[in-house]
Amino acid sequence: MVIQSNTAMRIVFRVDASIQMGTGHVMRCLTLADALKNRGAECYFICREHPGNLIGLITQRGYHVDVLPYTDLSQERELQNHITGLAHASWLGSTQKEDSCLCNPILEALKPDWLIVDHYALDVRWEKTLRPYCKKVMVIDDLADRCHDCDILIDQNYLPLYEQRYENLVPATTKKLLGPSFVLLRDEFSNLREGKLQQVTNVDAHILINFGGIGNFALLSKVIDAINIYQKQSFYIVTGRLDSHQFLELEKSISYSQVKIVETAENIANLMSRSRYAIGACGSTVWERFCLGINSGLVEMAENQATLLNYLTKMDLIDNLGNFNVLTKDDFLSLLQNLDVTDEKYSHRKTAIMSLIDGKGTQRVVEMILEVANV
Repeated sequence: MVIQSNTAMRIVFRVDASIQMGTGHVMRCLTLADALKNRGAECYFICREHPGNLIGLITQRGYHVDVLPYTDLSQERELQNHITGLAHASWLGSTQKEDSCLCNPILEALKPDWLIVDHYALDVRWEKTLRPYCKKVMVIDDLADRCHDCDILIDQNYLPLYEQRYENLVPATTKKLLGPSFVLLRDEFSNLREGKLQQVTNVDAHILINFGGIGNFALLSKVIDAINIYQKQSFYIVTGRLDSHQFLELEKSISYSQVKIVETAENIANLMSRSRYAIGACGSTVWERFCLGINSGLVEMAENQATLLNYLTKMDLIDNLGNFNVLTKDDFLSLLQNLDVTDEKYSHRKTAIMSLIDGKGTQRVVEMILEVANV
């Protein structure tokens, strides 16, 4: 464990990434950590060593990580969910009690000003256990399906009655930061947004394809099969992490010359800003696309994305491509063949989605953390 100075605000993040839960939770916590670091805070992470974790990335970004051991609970999923009453209990890789016992000495040594937790498998029981070892607790959530004991709660999602979702799930004193005004985006998105406000749709730009940080080989194969038949426009595919042989197989399967394929892209904001359309998951990247005014066709990659996808469809903000399990090559081919980004509906959507996400959510959250810390 690394202990730094006693003067700076000290913040600990409890967050995981895995093949099952994806990378979005860690990425948004890193965004917040970077912003807090820029304001003089010391940030630390506690992560479990799930398959598909991002512990290496977090350390590369300059943060200390305390690593918790992983236990495969996939075979006990229904039992774990039933015992805890949480729909995503098995995502933790341990019980909440075991997790809190491991976190306890880490927090006791660090004595953080803030414990920030972003995990669907943790709730009020875990938070109450660890509250004595930190000054304040903040929860980042999307589901509103469990109770929390926290000083600040963030749910950045745009959903029906989103301002009322946590009325009976958090204490009355909790500061609730709800809705798209609090989307956690990196600075480059708000910076690039200024140019996009005046930019007309570039019909010569690429179509960007990305289904998340963890690659889905079967789905990507269907997209490439459709592109090979379509053979118009240019495409940029960010696969997400795959086995090396899978990436090579996808690369070899491309017969159309106007396709660039990479596994990861550090310059995703720039790629989005140069896109005429995006095809991707209905996860955290939705808000990145919205901030830059990129129209998109969204795929439900996980059950917990269905509500958001359906509401964005109802509000006519996106093209709904459906669940990834049932999508076929022909579905993607039909989308491409019928896509006309010069259609007036896409111009209206661009205005609507950019007005929804202004790119300043991270700044608002940081200011609230600093404000509540002094109360």
